[in-house]
Amino acid sequence: MNSIKFVLMKYTLGKEERLKSKKLIESLYQKGNSVKAFPLRMIFLKTKHTSNFPVQMGVSVAKRNFKLAVDRNRIKRLMRESYRLQKAIVYNNIENPYVFMISYIGIAEVPYQELHLKMEKLLTLFLKETKTAKNDEN
Repeated sequence: MNSIKFVLMKYTLGKEERLKSKKLIESLYQKGNSVKAFPLRMIFLKTKHTSNFPVQMGVSVAKRNFKLAVDRNRIKRLMRESYRLQKAIVYNNIENPYVFMISYIGIAEVPYQELHLKMEKLLTLFLKETKTAKNDEN
């Protein structure tokens, strides 16, 4: 992919960047690898998808930990916003298409600033993991 596309990248999280395919989500949970930066966990899988973007992502919050839908939805909104602002970390450093699901595994809501830092840590851990997997293949 050309680097000009990434230089002009918009900080949006559009419909094509969201993971919605039930088949992809199912295979992600069956075959995917994971990295953790508490209270976030990312399950990722290198696979082809229909989007023109290098990554399709989804977010989830366990109903078991947050009974009220308003609480779950707020955390998901904060996670998407944090990812949206930092997705350049991933987009500028991967060559292959990936799908991933970011889950909130904590039992209490953390402030946005902390969530933002943890998201950055999670994305860098993902890149390290993909680089080591790439080196193992060679």
